[in-house]
Amino acid sequence: MEQSVMDVGNEFGFVATYLPQHILAIRLLIAALLGAMIGFEREISTAEAGLRTHILVSVAAALFTILAFEIFHTIEPGTGGPQADPIRAVEAVTAGIAFLGAGAIFRSRGNVQGLTTGAGMWLAGAVGVATSLGYYIVAFGVALLAVVVLASLRAVTRRVARHEP
Repeated sequence: MEQSVMDVGNEFGFVATYLPQHILAIRLLIAALLGAMIGFEREISTAEAGLRTHILVSVAAALFTILAFEIFHTIEPGTGGPQADPIRAVEAVTAGIAFLGAGAIFRSRGNVQGLTTGAGMWLAGAVGVATSLGYYIVAFGVALLAVVVLASLRAVTRRVARHEP
């Protein structure tokens, strides 16, 4: 008897997805690349959370969002079963990333440190969510804006701190 590829996949526990698998993989890869853009800037500025952290935050946010929307699409409407709300998952992702970002912030000798790193992690998560939903241009624009803001304002801050014209 002949089996289709999907039947063989189901025997191993592979689940059919609402979006094609290659689209999901592309979205996760884009989230990783955009998270890397932000993380690279933080890495060269010697921040505690750099390239790896921002990539992981962005990909994790993208994956949680993808999973939430995939689960939403598996529930048949009007069956009387549980009602799925993918926005709750996005809110949970946001709260989780905010928790991580808050962990990067600490107070030392009356100074607050790590605030920019925490904000960068939160932004990387938002970029991951946007990417997972297919908003590639918005996600890329925000990641690029973040890098420009972080790099240019760091240069301005250093110049002002040295009182250079």
